[in-house]
Amino acid sequence: MKTFKKPLSPEEEKECLARYQKGDMAARNLLIEHNLRLVAHVAKKYQSPELDPDDLVSIGIIGLIKAVTTFDCEKNSRLGTYAARCIENELLMMLRARKKLSHEVSMYEKIGTDQDGRELRLMDILESEPVDVVGNLETQKNIRQVRANIERVLNERERQVITERYGLDGKKERTQREIAADLGISRSYVSRLEKRALEKLRDGLNIPE
Repeated sequence: MKTFKKPLSPEEEKECLARYQKGDMAARNLLIEHNLRLVAHVAKKYQSPELDPDDLVSIGIIGLIKAVTTFDCEKNSRLGTYAARCIENELLMMLRARKKLSHEVSMYEKIGTDQDGRELRLMDILESEPVDVVGNLETQKNIRQVRANIERVLNERERQVITERYGLDGKKERTQREIAADLGISRSYVSRLEKRALEKLRDGLNIPE
């Protein structure tokens, strides 16, 4: 269980805010550190089996940093009240973006047929074993297009996620959490990269129904 520093007293908070307004970054860091408990409290309201608690806290911290950076002592009474709104707004933005992405990309969507007339889905192509993919490059137009588009339409980070996620180029298939640990980013960000990459590949195929 994580432990958080106690909230600052009103006097300590006022002093830190005054120091930060004069450019003291150490005071800014203190304001952030002593409000992490608030981030955890707000993030807890949005916990679900589909969401990683650490990801929620990470997103909430972004909202807290924005709150500390934009807080106006003359317009707002307490930093905590203002920060709670900023943290909640950041979490809601993330959840809306996640919901939108989940409706935009489907790995079961039909993308065409192979040489034998069998229906092809994006999942079928990307989850093929590397040897199978390479062995069919000369005979399956759709697979050639997918592999070409991986290089053409994806940026370096997206290619890395797709290659490792689906075990392409002889690599072992890995989970989003494993990829996130290697890249030093959150699992939810890996998920967003994966979905964005799949959408780019789907749009780049241009295979008629």
